[in-house]
Amino acid sequence: MPHMNQRSRKLIGAFLLVGSIILWSILATSVYLLLPEGLPGLVLIGFFIVAGMGWMLPAMPLIKWMAKPDTTQVNGR
Repeated sequence: MPHMNQRSRKLIGAFLLVGSIILWSILATSVYLLLPEGLPGLVLIGFFIVAGMGWMLPAMPLIKWMAKPDTTQVNGR
């Protein structure tokens, strides 16, 4: 497999990140629509906190991969 430079990783990662956020929002909205009516406000706040921040856990390794320096930069060549 050919070596992928940082610029390519950032381009691919940006598309993957936007796509995963769109999918996450569709999933969170679908789950919200399945919740029973009349739930206490604190339960809804908890749901929205998890739904709003839940995309970050899978995104962290992707962002770390995108920021990985090229091997030529590491070796100083």
